[in-house]
Amino acid sequence: MPPPQAEAPPEHVRTAFGVREHEPERHEPGPVWRCGEAVLKPVGSTTEAAWVARTLDSLQVDGLRLARPLRSSDGRWVVSGWTASRHLEGQPEPRHDEVVSVAQRLHAASAELHRPSFLDDRSDLYAVADAAAWGDTDPELPGRWGGEAFADLAGARLPVDLRSQVVHGDLFGNVLFTGSAAPAVIDFTPYWRPPEWAAAVVVVDALAWGGADPNLVHRWSSHAEWPQVLLRALLFRIAVHALHPRAGEQSLAGLRRAVTLVRQLL
Repeated sequence: MPPPQAEAPPEHVRTAFGVREHEPERHEPGPVWRCGEAVLKPVGSTTEAAWVARTLDSLQVDGLRLARPLRSSDGRWVVSGWTASRHLEGQPEPRHDEVVSVAQRLHAASAELHRPSFLDDRSDLYAVADAAAWGDTDPELPGRWGGEAFADLAGARLPVDLRSQVVHGDLFGNVLFTGSAAPAVIDFTPYWRPPEWAAAVVVVDALAWGGADPNLVHRWSSHAEWPQVLLRALLFRIAVHALHPRAGEQSLAGLRRAVTLVRQLL
């Protein structure tokens, strides 16, 4: 999870990535900063950021645009806690089925990636929520912002028989569309989970906060173990919400809608 860094990338970082002459423009959400045709963002883990950069530099996915990383003048992927990538045109749009299709294509391409060792060292709230959703741990979650809902739903988990691989666990809001161009993926948040789960996270996010129509939960039911991966995606988002410092009534209301719709499949 990137640190809450509001300051623009310093001059020496912009110099390293060859965009010193461009005045940084802050883009939300993020924070990320556009400098000419480059996008710079702060990172929390140099090891993870370098892995993401190497992966996106070589990954080939038909029908998708990827935010290719930029090296610094001395060949580094990370400079003083900052990474850079090429700017891609487009905006997030409520084209939720297309984002699920993006997940399928992306994860077909990432299926043979090795499990990155830094996943073992993650301890941020997203890692805690992920482990809780799959029953790997049993953390105490604040009841007011989702802990009670989590406890109520967790008992519906059943064993699943699915292959884990490297997946992007946060595609909602990170896929851009513009005209007839291919969809663009602007980041990669790696998890070691089944690709069906990553698609289910997109569906849960779209139901909770994207205004998706209720039938979205049914249109992708051809995915293996669909009710159970949807449940784990929902538990993941509930746990994130329960632990997040910016949790609130509006975001919780969206999760309640997702709970109602996912329950129908259990």
